[in-house]
Amino acid sequence: MNTSFIEPMQLKSMDMGTKAVSGRGQSISGQGGEALFKGVFQDAINNVKETENDLVNKQYLLATGQIDDAHSVMVASSEAQLAVDMLVSLRNKAMDSYNELMRISL
Repeated sequence: MNTSFIEPMQLKSMDMGTKAVSGRGQSISGQGGEALFKGVFQDAINNVKETENDLVNKQYLLATGQIDDAHSVMVASSEAQLAVDMLVSLRNKAMDSYNELMRISL
C-alpha cells in the first residue's frame, strides 16, 4: 500500500493522438477536458473560501479566549495565504497559456 502524499504520473501509452492524459491517467478531450479544467479552478476557489472561513473562525475564537492553542491561528493564516497563492499561480499560468495560444498563427 502506497501512503505517499504525491501520486506519480502514469501514462497509459506513448501514442495518444489528439487526446491528452491527466496526471491520474484519465483521457481528456472535448467536453471532458473542459469539465476537468473548470473543476481544477473550482476546487482552488473552494479551498480559498474554506481556508479563509477557518481563519476567521479561529481568529474569533482567539479574540474571545475560547481557543487553547494560539499557534493554530498562525497555521490557519499560513494555509489561507498558501491557498490564495496557489489560486493566483493557477490564474497566471492559465493567462500565460491563453496568451501563448493567441500568438500562434495558423
